[in-house]
Amino acid sequence: MHLSGSIAALLLASGAAVTEAPPPKLASGYEAVDRAFTRPVESGLTPGLAWGIVVDGVLVHTGTAGFRELKSGAKVEPTTAFRIASMTKSFTAAAILQLRDAGKLSLDDRVDRWVPEIRGWRPATADAPPLTLRMLLTHGGGFPEDNPWGDRQLALPDVAFNRLLQGGLLRATSPGTEYEYSNTGFALLGRVVARVSGMPYPTYVDRMLLGPLGMSSTRWAVEAFPEGQRAHGYGKGPGGFEEETPLGDGAYGAMGGLVTTVPDLARWVAFQLQAWPPRDDADPGPVRRSSLREMQTMARGVGPLVERDRPDAPLTMYVGGYAFGLGDSRSCTIDRVVGHGGGLPGWGSQMRWVPSAGVGLVALSNFTYGGEFLTQATREALAALQRSGALTPRRPAPAPALQEVQAGVNGLLSSWDDTLARALGAENFFLDRSLETRRKEFADLKTRHGSCRPEGPLDSRNALRGHWTLRCERGTVRFFATVAPPGKLQQLDVTSALPPDARMGAAVAGMLSLASAWNDEKATALLAPAVDRVSLRRQLVALTALHGACRSGEPVDGDGHLKTTVPLTCEQRPVNASVTLDDGSGKVSALTFAKPDGATCPD
Repeated sequence: MHLSGSIAALLLASGAAVTEAPPPKLASGYEAVDRAFTRPVESGLTPGLAWGIVVDGVLVHTGTAGFRELKSGAKVEPTTAFRIASMTKSFTAAAILQLRDAGKLSLDDRVDRWVPEIRGWRPATADAPPLTLRMLLTHGGGFPEDNPWGDRQLALPDVAFNRLLQGGLLRATSPGTEYEYSNTGFALLGRVVARVSGMPYPTYVDRMLLGPLGMSSTRWAVEAFPEGQRAHGYGKGPGGFEEETPLGDGAYGAMGGLVTTVPDLARWVAFQLQAWPPRDDADPGPVRRSSLREMQTMARGVGPLVERDRPDAPLTMYVGGYAFGLGDSRSCTIDRVVGHGGGLPGWGSQMRWVPSAGVGLVALSNFTYGGEFLTQATREALAALQRSGALTPRRPAPAPALQEVQAGVNGLLSSWDDTLARALGAENFFLDRSLETRRKEFADLKTRHGSCRPEGPLDSRNALRGHWTLRCERGTVRFFATVAPPGKLQQLDVTSALPPDARMGAAVAGMLSLASAWNDEKATALLAPAVDRVSLRRQLVALTALHGACRSGEPVDGDGHLKTTVPLTCEQRPVNASVTLDDGSGKVSALTFAKPDGATCPD
């Protein structure tokens, strides 16, 4: 195995932001990423693998394992070339958007405007809409899923493609109704690029995308690379790995023809990442940032998936779908992952990135379709980076109006002023709750908490919505505010948390002790008679099984005497525990668990 460290010299020509060194948190995950991608080689699932990590426009880490060619025993190097198969679709989509931005086509153009060979086709159903470019970009053209057959059409000559189109093609569904992955749809898009631009599809991509991005080690045929730089593709036969005959490049090249290296593919991923977040600075292209964001945003949904990685792991939900030449997935653990996989006889590949964190992964293998092993390895690598803390979303910058609201609310808590309050609130603010009610609420907060000061930055969810915390003489006050379009405060939620007194502190500690090891005597001493002990014991067993050992943190809600909500930091994932005491006996009368604010999936 060969591993190279930081490659800070690989600065991208796309205008992407550059960091001189990877964040320390991210670097702490390198070893786990390397293990994830080395394991398939050590397990005999693929002859070789190459991978890389991209951060803010820089390929900061690469790794290789195994062999690019088995007969000679030549090892994979960081610059070894692999065919990336269907990841080519993102280049095709970018080419279409580039032509759209130049005013040369519309995504809602009928396909037969640019590909007249299909004008004689019989509609899939009598009420079918016209087939459009947008439908092809999102795999909504109604063609049947065609990976086994479509892969073998890669080298199909243009003349033969014409005959295929003129003969008519079957549709599995009516256009625009369902997601159905189609290589043929992207082959048609390649034909559109050629017709609109007036140059062959590969020439257009070379000149308008690869060249401007400095992707000088990306070609359309494996044989275009020197023998010492290219990988050989393999499949599994009776005797083990058997070399596949390389597929050529032809009319289906727009769906899967590109051959590239980890450093070059990293440039493409970095170019996609630099589209985030939206901002005011120069947009050097070669594709507009807004168009890159468009091609990374789900346009055709695919049903949600709920699963556990292990029988004892928490549930995770994945939702998402297809954008333009890319997939867009959201989950419980990572807010959003964009990317694509690729597979052809002899080749498997993955590219995934997290737009909110500016971090991406690429992985290339020389085994047919890459199999489930490459998808799993990529998922494990992302999970390792998530555990390192490197994938925490970067919060958007708050607008001045939100910052003004924050300052105004803090001022009102310090010293209420009716005139300031009226100037701060939008027209609905005191209609939803009267000025008198809000004045009293702030007075009560000041009485309970004493003087307060801001703690930490404003945590903005977007430019006009966010929350912040005040540290007070007694406990904390948390505000959540949203700003109306005219720039005034339209919503304000207040959470008051006082420290637990001795009785409440003992109750929280007793609850954690029971979760660690149930004891009937301790339960009797802790719990009020009305509490369903059987149900509570099941909850605590599930808490330990799904979350691991937990410890309590500072309260986030409650009066500290009869009610409190404390965050539990656990081995697997956090959870909030809410405890209610009976005022007379001091025993626990209610105990509930809930996901923390911002968590997206059940515990």
